[in-house]
Amino acid sequence: MTKAGSARSFDYVIVGAGSAGCVLGNRLSEETDASVLLLEAGGRATGFFKDMPIAFPRYVRRHDLNWNFVSEPEPYANNRRIEVPRGKALGGSTAINGMVYARGHRLDYDDWALSGLAGWSYADVLPYFRRSENSWAGDNLFHGTGGPMDVVTPTDNQMYRELRDSVVAAGFPATADYHGEHSEGIQRAELTINRGLRGNVARLYLAPALRRPNLSLLSRAHATRVLFEGKRAVGVEYLQNGQVHAVRARREVILAGGSYGSAQLLMLSGIGAAGELTRHGISPFVDLPGVGKNLVEHPFLFLGWKTRVGTYRDKLRLDRAALLVLQWFFFRTGAFATNGTGANVFVRTEPHLDRPDMQYTCVSVELSSNDIWFPFVRKADRMLRCGISMIREDSRGEITLRSADPRDPPRILFNLFRERADVERMIRGVRIARKIYGQPPLQQFIAGELIPGEHVRSDEDLERFVRSEGAITQHPVGTCRMGTDNDPNAVVDAALKVRGVEALRVVDASVMPNVPGGNTNAPTIMIAEKAADMLRGRLLPRAQV
Repeated sequence: MTKAGSARSFDYVIVGAGSAGCVLGNRLSEETDASVLLLEAGGRATGFFKDMPIAFPRYVRRHDLNWNFVSEPEPYANNRRIEVPRGKALGGSTAINGMVYARGHRLDYDDWALSGLAGWSYADVLPYFRRSENSWAGDNLFHGTGGPMDVVTPTDNQMYRELRDSVVAAGFPATADYHGEHSEGIQRAELTINRGLRGNVARLYLAPALRRPNLSLLSRAHATRVLFEGKRAVGVEYLQNGQVHAVRARREVILAGGSYGSAQLLMLSGIGAAGELTRHGISPFVDLPGVGKNLVEHPFLFLGWKTRVGTYRDKLRLDRAALLVLQWFFFRTGAFATNGTGANVFVRTEPHLDRPDMQYTCVSVELSSNDIWFPFVRKADRMLRCGISMIREDSRGEITLRSADPRDPPRILFNLFRERADVERMIRGVRIARKIYGQPPLQQFIAGELIPGEHVRSDEDLERFVRSEGAITQHPVGTCRMGTDNDPNAVVDAALKVRGVEALRVVDASVMPNVPGGNTNAPTIMIAEKAADMLRGRLLPRAQV
């Protein structure tokens, strides 16, 4: 690596052009007197299918759009290494994710405020959810229609009627809007799909803002450390094309690299647990033991059932799929303009709980096959699948440095299922899924259980299944969590300022004290919307809820 010339200067330097970074770049550059630079380690997503919603599994597997992280051997999950997909592209993980929009329960945010984090209650954050979205539900107390991000529900059948009737028959409610008054039960899935295209924040937030002269973007620029003068952050060093460059920030440096990237960059910059930094030859600058700790992820399992031949018109047969591709390409409509999810179901696995602890992502039977098939050429893989996400868990993990080389990935340890309560909760979740899919409206499609199989019945057998197959939902949070002054493990305060230094903030999912009970893209965008207003010295009025 070689050093480059003198550093350019901007008012704000943002590290990471993912969900949070793209929002910040857009909102901060609305102020014409502020110059903004976005640094992004990846490049633009490419390929014919990059914006086709149904093609998202293909993009999760694209190594050039992915950091390709893998966990350390998980001691409570049969010592397996868990794949950790994270987007390495403009838009971050919105370039590869499943596009499900689920904010979590209102009590999740009230818990943040009750812990002492003023300004983070549900009433405080709801206006920022509303500002970000253009919702199918219209402009009302819980939703907005003026934001960049379309939030839609699939309009074709996708088995929703049968799913709804089976959930109700199993004893759980249906709800008109799980972001409204009643946040429990089944509803059509809400998806971030913009006129038939993947809701990538790089297209929705960043691209329009790049027309402004005060917003700049540097892609394929890998941040290596934050630069300080005294205790003040004054810039960022980054690696691009084999050369080390530096850029200066006149007002603030903002880390938006996500729960892995932001914590790693803090540690590389000398901010973290002093003993751990010293072991890697890094001189401790600020001893913050909470950096990289409190890693929380939603554990995840798939259940699968063999479907009866002739009960549906398989849309992944080659000839039908080709027509659907053409329909999507020319009209941005049809089955391939969705992600294949028919419904989301939020349930409590025990009646005394104050909010749901399990989320079921119900995949349409018509789109449940893994690959295109055709008679006599490739056999159809007909399987009805249900994804089970445990959205309340007690286990906590951590990320640590692998070395002082910023090009090395961090060590990631989730400690999946370390706490006994998590295993028991997931077992209850499997039993409830079986109860739902065992109801007559869905049974007309089902010929038998494939995953884990009818023979897996006892608690002991189900525990083996959970520990051998449990994975993650790509919802990491908490490694730079917010906290109060008397919390020694807090990394940032309620204004997202890093403790012990000046002019440095973290704005991404890593600041969440706990993971909301839903998908984390929506709350990450909300945090960035709110942080932009903090930086500009203005806040939206609290919602009257």
